[in-house]
Amino acid sequence: MVTGAGSGIGRGVSVALTGAGWSVVLAGRKAERLEETAAMAAESASGTAGTVCVPTDVARPEDVDALFGTVRERYGRIDFLFNNAGTFGPGGVPLEELPYSAWRKVVDTNLTGSFLCAQAAFRLMKDQDPQGGRIINNGSISAHTPRPRSVAYTATKHALTGLTKSLSLDGRPYRIACGQIDIGNAATDMTQRMGLGVPQANGELAVEPVMDAADVATTVLHMAELPLEANIQFATVLATAMPFIGRG
Repeated sequence: MVTGAGSGIGRGVSVALTGAGWSVVLAGRKAERLEETAAMAAESASGTAGTVCVPTDVARPEDVDALFGTVRERYGRIDFLFNNAGTFGPGGVPLEELPYSAWRKVVDTNLTGSFLCAQAAFRLMKDQDPQGGRIINNGSISAHTPRPRSVAYTATKHALTGLTKSLSLDGRPYRIACGQIDIGNAATDMTQRMGLGVPQANGELAVEPVMDAADVATTVLHMAELPLEANIQFATVLATAMPFIGRG
């Protein structure tokens, strides 16, 4: 399963997975965007791979219940969840002016949504036969270092690291592996602004380089296809020349 499958990293990972022979459940808020991803995935599908589109708002527990109900009914098991759905929230808003509603939207999507999907996957992975599976959380390099005026996004991405570690620990008895991929400046709709200049820690605006999102998908696929006896706990994939190392 891939959440946030209607665009960007989620779309790229979904296409890579079907290309490698996986059957993929595509979850996202916009049905038409999921159908676009499904069409792209069909062109690259290998073997019996296919997709199922399930419009879902991961911040809504009832949506997540319905999503995993579809998985259980159609496949009877889940072997891999890419917890990818997320939002940056309003950009460039000073911390002291950030509306509570904006804070809640980011927290509900990035953190609560990831928890709800991980919890549902954990339950299914624990009960299925053979037991176990893998969860990968999309942490972002903001799980390590913030950008200016990104308090909600940064706080949730730091929290995702705690979620990843807890899932790894609690999943050990049930052959449930969990890892995290931290991505920097992959070329998606969310990073188009990089080409126009984005605020730096010193107050300047600077154009930042980006990388092909397909390189992220390759890394996720590698993590997903490891045997459950092996796990990449944390991976960082970023545009080589972006100002991350030494940021600030």
